[in-house]
Amino acid sequence: MSIFSSFLLSLLLSIILSFVAPMLLVGGILFSIWLIGLIPGAQGYYQAIAAQISHFLATFGSGSPIHGLVVIGLTCSFVGALFDTYAFYRYQNLRGD
Repeated sequence: MSIFSSFLLSLLLSIILSFVAPMLLVGGILFSIWLIGLIPGAQGYYQAIAAQISHFLATFGSGSPIHGLVVIGLTCSFVGALFDTYAFYRYQNLRGD
């Protein structure tokens, strides 16, 4: 595999993983809060925390929590791509090619 194709494969993988990671994180947080909401007497806490997370995501999505989650995912994927490009550049310089 050539250096350029391995770079593109690494870049694509880092972009995809960096996009999916915040979605899994937010999904995991909402799922764990939902599980806490199943405990009798904790339903009010579940609704309050879920509403705050929804308002936080709506801030980044111009009023839509789903769009906010996508914006955060795209930003993280951009940062992941920049970091992967930097790591590839440093590897090439340290290797001496």
